[in-house]
Amino acid sequence: MTTPRSLHPTWRKRLQQRSGMHVMKRETPVLIEWDEQSFALGIEEMDATHAEFIDLLNQLDTAANSAFPALFTRLVEHTRTHFESEEARMLLCRFPAINEHTGEHHRVLGELNRIKKRVDRGLISFGRMYVREGLPQWFRLHAATMDSALAGHWMRHQSSGPKQA
Repeated sequence: MTTPRSLHPTWRKRLQQRSGMHVMKRETPVLIEWDEQSFALGIEEMDATHAEFIDLLNQLDTAANSAFPALFTRLVEHTRTHFESEEARMLLCRFPAINEHTGEHHRVLGELNRIKKRVDRGLISFGRMYVREGLPQWFRLHAATMDSALAGHWMRHQSSGPKQA
């Protein structure tokens, strides 16, 4: 397994260290590139999870049709775990917009599961279209609004109360 050059060097290095992966040179532009200014929230766990999400999107963008279903399944599972982690964080810090944020998570997981059913039936083009046209735009907006609000609230909570992971 390789890590694309789209990841910020810090996250690429961490992923490589964790798994022994090697950097792959990419001939085509990446679907979505890790940008510290746009995506870094200042919470290491969230930033690493977001970097992994971007990595999966970029892998899916260039995956062969034969590899696409398994990678899409990995994306669905990663996203489910990603959302569960964020939702646990929201509960710990009593995030005021928890209903809106979790509602968005449920909507996206529902879409992913519906698309996965089509991909599993061999309709790879539905998955590719969602990966290329839906998820990057959604992720940019979600990270810049809902996740940045959560990160800010979490940091304020951490500085004013007991420290929690």
